[in-house]
Amino acid sequence: MNPLTCTLLAGFTTPMRIDTNAASMLWLLPLVVAIAIVYKATKVGQIRARAFARETALLIGSILVFIAVAALVLYGVAWIVTEQLPAMAGGSAF
Repeated sequence: MNPLTCTLLAGFTTPMRIDTNAASMLWLLPLVVAIAIVYKATKVGQIRARAFARETALLIGSILVFIAVAALVLYGVAWIVTEQLPAMAGGSAF
């Protein structure tokens, strides 16, 4: 293998560090847009600009709402497990 190929492949062996702050979560938006565009492009028989943009925007919105609801549910479960259950049991969860 040539050095360029080795360098490119080596970049995929260690995961990229992404924090969980608000600015890092903005990386979700281009991913959701790309997924929605590709999904709609493969499902629509004939692409018309206005209808395609409307359907893609609707899919982007529904994906983001689902992700927000899932995050809230997971946050609630984590809150119950780490703060409420130990208080009821009289001890720590860890």
